[in-house]
Amino acid sequence: MVNPLPAQNKSQLAAHIRQRLVDEAVQSMAALREVVELHLTTLLRDVASAAEPQLLRETWSLYQNQGKSWFEGTAKAWRSALKPDVPRPAGLPLSNTLELVSTETVENQILASRIALSLMEAAASEVNDLRKRLKSLNPHQELSAQDIVHPEVLALAMVEQWVACGFSLESWQLINAAVQQHVNAQWRQIYARCNAELVAQGVMPVIAPEARAQSKPVAAPYGKAEPAAMPNQGSAAVFNQDPSAMAARGAPDWPALAGSGAAPGGARDLGVLDQVGRLMAGLVPVPSFPVAFQAFQYVPSPRLMTALAHRPLPAETLDGDATGQALPELLVQQVAQMAGELQQQSGELKKLAQNDNEKAIIELITLMFQSILQEDRIPPGIRVWFARLQMPVLSLALTDPNFFNRQDHPARLLIDHMGSCVLGFDASAVNSEDLAAEIKRVVQVIEQYPDAGERVYQRVYEEFKEFLKGFLTQKTATQKVVGVAQQVEQKEALAIQCTIELRNQIKEIPVRDGIRDFLYKVWSEVIAVASMRQGGQHETTLALKKAATDLIWAASAKPDRADRARLVADLPGLLQSLRYGMGLLGWSAAVQDGHIKVISDILADAFMSKTPAIDVELVQALAERLVHLEDYFTSDGAEELPLDAQSIEDLLGIDASDLEVVASGGGEANPVMMAWAQNLSLGAWFALDYLDQSVQVQYVWRSPLAHLHLFSSVVGRSYLIQTARLAAYLQDGMLRPQEEASLMVRATRNAMAKLEVDPARLLA
Repeated sequence: MVNPLPAQNKSQLAAHIRQRLVDEAVQSMAALREVVELHLTTLLRDVASAAEPQLLRETWSLYQNQGKSWFEGTAKAWRSALKPDVPRPAGLPLSNTLELVSTETVENQILASRIALSLMEAAASEVNDLRKRLKSLNPHQELSAQDIVHPEVLALAMVEQWVACGFSLESWQLINAAVQQHVNAQWRQIYARCNAELVAQGVMPVIAPEARAQSKPVAAPYGKAEPAAMPNQGSAAVFNQDPSAMAARGAPDWPALAGSGAAPGGARDLGVLDQVGRLMAGLVPVPSFPVAFQAFQYVPSPRLMTALAHRPLPAETLDGDATGQALPELLVQQVAQMAGELQQQSGELKKLAQNDNEKAIIELITLMFQSILQEDRIPPGIRVWFARLQMPVLSLALTDPNFFNRQDHPARLLIDHMGSCVLGFDASAVNSEDLAAEIKRVVQVIEQYPDAGERVYQRVYEEFKEFLKGFLTQKTATQKVVGVAQQVEQKEALAIQCTIELRNQIKEIPVRDGIRDFLYKVWSEVIAVASMRQGGQHETTLALKKAATDLIWAASAKPDRADRARLVADLPGLLQSLRYGMGLLGWSAAVQDGHIKVISDILADAFMSKTPAIDVELVQALAERLVHLEDYFTSDGAEELPLDAQSIEDLLGIDASDLEVVASGGGEANPVMMAWAQNLSLGAWFALDYLDQSVQVQYVWRSPLAHLHLFSSVVGRSYLIQTARLAAYLQDGMLRPQEEASLMVRATRNAMAKLEVDPARLLA
């Protein structure tokens, strides 16, 4: 028995472990620096196929000068975090006070959280165990949210130092995959070695399962602390957490969860995968039966893989009423028949398995697909194609252990996404020949490339998502709404950008207040409408853009006689342009007269003013910016556009009676919910609470700038929601995924439940 450590020694040991964690992370960072350089160089060799070649070139060039600074800055930030009570200016507020947080800070935090959450998928037990052991060394004090032991703190320093070296967050996407792969592999080992040293010192050699599953959440980012969700709670309770809290619980990555459209079950979903992963890796026995497996990194037996490759394919699905029975009944019978055939094939394959690992994988995949095939909410005509995926997925699982370790594995995402499109509401509502044909095509492509591994699933998954973009909006009514919404987004985005550009360009110019107000509140809308209807470079639009700079010049002092003569000559045309522009907004003559009077009074006063004139070069620079206004678009969806159904009708002259603009309800969403809202998958089904009614809706469209999202009900009514409002509805539980967990998570959970009841079947 190891004697308990004195309090002083415990404090020293905790400090030593944190120091070791940082030292090894710094060593890993040195290797990462080389990994990133090699990754960027490799991308540069194939720059012709890059999505943003200019960004790639700029990033590579900057990295040659700043790569060392990034490494040194990150190492310094990590070491500084070891010092007690160091104030932290960056990151989201973690206290109970309200603070203004910059957009850059929020974006850094979101990116760091995603890095940490992905690590938690690979190393949840190692990270949580180390936190538990460090907490046990000082049980009277909670771990600070800024403690370096948290992977999100490590990740945030990397991201912040990347930006500090002059890189953009867009450039991070070029290296994200390489960084994530390195971090997941290296940091898991670092956490494991720190745990091993603590165990050697007698610190919690064994962590009970219930202690392993519990983790105290950190304070919510906007001062609202929420309790961790219980297993039977809805999605809202799980979602009211900040990124750090979810990482502490081992929650999966939000984009991966969004891929299924299902409500994440927090630690439960990851717990299922972690349990399966441990089963496969032989780290611990599955509860209720004492079996320890060898490491899962192995080459499957050739005899087994040959048998899989030469297995007989199931018969094609029935597409006619050959026997006089109703077609759905025939399909149900075929599903049952295929399930029996697959069960028989699985039994034969287990006899060819050379070790317990292979038997366990075969049985687990079999049980998972049994669960899917028993899901009667999936139309039977589509279930038969899910059945045909069992053997290809088994072949994949035998050769690719990531299938069990990663919730964002392409094969899992593909099955989840197809399932979310057909499972969420009513089989009769989704019994589309086009959708069934696409799922059939996907399965047949996978069957044609049995040795392609993860790549074929990634390819068909991207193709399936592209198919949904057209399929979900093919109805005439939906196409009409999508067209309207796209125009509205374009118009509003243009108006906002025009206002921003005007503010930035004339803030140093002595422009009179009345003219400023007119430009900001009226003329930005005019330019936006003209650009939307005729294009940004149309002759009429360019003339209206020029009218903005002409008005600024006209309202300035005219001490020079030539300038006064020019104004007198140009004024009728300018006023005519202003009236034409206001006419595009549908304004009455009386409203136009009011604005023209204010402008005329200002021009008359400026005409007689003796103050210095505006620098012509400044006006010309503004004119150039306005000509190319469309080049300066930004899109983060953080602010709502001023939309309602009536304004859409007035602006575009269309009937919006079937369109509901969701412009009320919900609070202020945190960054994690914003990230989830922007990554929902098309086709997923939800329950929408709006105007005292709960409506079943399907997510059918995301606008090009990602400001607007369209949901369609089965009765043909459409609901247009902006990103910020959508995130708030998700956070408050007013928009709830129809499924508590994704199809694959439920199938895995059901399989593990059966194994706990009858563990002997695993190796039978």
